[in-house]
Amino acid sequence: MIPIAILFIVLGILIKYGKMHFLIAGYNTMPKVKKEKYDIEGIASVFRNAMFGMALVLIIGYFVSEEMENPKIETYSLYIAIAIGLPYLLILSNSDKFKNKNDR
Repeated sequence: MIPIAILFIVLGILIKYGKMHFLIAGYNTMPKVKKEKYDIEGIASVFRNAMFGMALVLIIGYFVSEEMENPKIETYSLYIAIAIGLPYLLILSNSDKFKNKNDR
């Protein structure tokens, strides 16, 4: 699970600080006029936070799993990270919060 956590961290960094907004599904296929209606920096921050949060859950799950010698805990942490992280990411990034004020 540590490699997956590292992947989440790298993706969060690339999207937010590397300005790789094309990694956000649907954004790179939008026409430029539509892209201007969104606060992409705000959306990138949501992606970073979600990716870092999911990575943190995975890392904690890994260490708890090792400490308790129960590999199932590691698997449960993956399910928990996805079950919480993806809805957070999808709901918040698609909210009106990140539409420019003129376009709401």
